[in-house]
Amino acid sequence: MNGNNIIVYHQNGTSWTAIAATQSDELQVEGETIEISSATDSDWVHRIAGRKDWSLNVNWLVTEVADIRKVLTVNTRVKVRIGGRSFSSSSGLEGYAIVTLAKLSAPNRALAKGAFSLKGDGPLT
Repeated sequence: MNGNNIIVYHQNGTSWTAIAATQSDELQVEGETIEISSATDSDWVHRIAGRKDWSLNVNWLVTEVADIRKVLTVNTRVKVRIGGRSFSSSSGLEGYAIVTLAKLSAPNRALAKGAFSLKGDGPLT
């Protein structure tokens, strides 16, 4: 499976559109652990599973000058889908996230690029 077969979409009103011409996407899901005590073992730490958290980092190519305005999405709540070109809830993921970073890099004589970092706001299902 190539990475270009995985698309990150955001909900724009009632329709879904690709976030950008992404170069790479990185999805991370973390789980916290909670330290507990044991009535039978005081020498070792015991843990139970706690809450989950997720984040998404997207690197994208600037395809038109109007893409510059995408940096204004920082601190907005978006609904995202991560999946194939024809999204299916049985093989893709969906959830709400807050855009925590929106970056644009436009070097002289090179492709202009951008990056988004999103922090999950609730479950990723």
